[in-house]
Amino acid sequence: MSHASTYKPQTAIERWLDKRLPIVRFSDDFMNFPTPKNLNYWWTFGAILVVCLVIQIITGVVLAMHYTPHKDLAFDSIEHIMRDVNYGWLMRYVHANGAAMFFLAVYIHMFRGLYYGSYKEPRELNWILGVVIFLLMMATAFMGYVLPWGQMSFWAATVITNFFTAFPIIGEPIKTLLLGGPAVDNATLNRFFSLHYLLPFAIFGVVVLHIWAFHTSGNNNPTGVDVKDVKKDTVPFHPYYTVKDGFAIAVFMLLFAAFVFFNPNGMGHPDNYIPANPLVTPAHIVPEWYFLPFYAILRAITFDIGPVSSKLCGVLAMFGSIAVLFVLPWLDTSKVRSMRYRPVAQLWFVLFVVACLALGFFGGKPAEGWYVLGSQIATAYYFAFFLIILPLLGLFEKAKPQPKSIADSVLKKAPASSVGAIAQPAE
Repeated sequence: MSHASTYKPQTAIERWLDKRLPIVRFSDDFMNFPTPKNLNYWWTFGAILVVCLVIQIITGVVLAMHYTPHKDLAFDSIEHIMRDVNYGWLMRYVHANGAAMFFLAVYIHMFRGLYYGSYKEPRELNWILGVVIFLLMMATAFMGYVLPWGQMSFWAATVITNFFTAFPIIGEPIKTLLLGGPAVDNATLNRFFSLHYLLPFAIFGVVVLHIWAFHTSGNNNPTGVDVKDVKKDTVPFHPYYTVKDGFAIAVFMLLFAAFVFFNPNGMGHPDNYIPANPLVTPAHIVPEWYFLPFYAILRAITFDIGPVSSKLCGVLAMFGSIAVLFVLPWLDTSKVRSMRYRPVAQLWFVLFVVACLALGFFGGKPAEGWYVLGSQIATAYYFAFFLIILPLLGLFEKAKPQPKSIADSVLKKAPASSVGAIAQPAE
């Protein structure tokens, strides 16, 4: 939902700058951008994520000044940062816990997008850019997890990169390219450090495109109803949402600070405080908590499918669980965006959230007994939700009446319209 600029340079310097680099005009347009007046606090996680990204970049740059990417020195350089660098302990704990906070916020942000249909026309490209950001985050976090060069770092890298060998012909060359050799070693550490430093800036670039995209197509909102009248349905982004976002950021930072100052190692693994040893395998190798759902999907496939081995099927399922998000805008056939007006879809969505949480739980457990069965059931539902349930719901579900406009939903003055009361089958 682009809008005409109302900015008028007042001084000679502003006029000179506006002709050459209209940065003041851009910031003015950003602050005055017409935003739906009914956005709730679930929409504040976008701003929270921007703050998290900035924190990660700043602390990462500081840590890189003191870190040594060498297999014989990496672990000790972390201890040097913690003990000898001024406020190094703070930088390290903020960066380590910041990754967890980043993923917590992005998962909430994605679930909100799923519930309110933020991936539907005309915001398909914005959703795809969001999935690209998510992929880059996962790659960055995985490589960063290896850098402390503790036992869990070393063996998690060994296990995860070995799964590429499941692909015939190309698997082994991909693994060698990633590791810089036949096994996790010094070349691996150098590669991962370089990419871990570079990728956050790539994420920042895609975030700019992500923000640009919704400033073109307009924000979605809890009703899913398009803006009918800019004056009645919207308010300027500033001060209404800058204040709301600022309050949400402050509350989120309290949670962040609670981990940093009172339980900084709560989300880490004890084995990662033991220097990496290729000759000693930990009893139970697990990645960080934000990877556990995908790790559970990877291990859920314990059977061959025809000529395809279980190992390859597991890898394909893991990558497929993310790939399906790219085509989600075309899988959901419902004409109604928000699940607020789709009671049947709400039930299936709640079960989907439960399945994702269950995958996170099973991913942190040994691949044995009923943990495997639970992973298989949750994995089956994960894919069924996208590939079967959402397409069929769009064809048969009867939605509740939607408000005629955003203003009606906020003021509750007008009765809901019958238009769109029943989701029509997609043609």
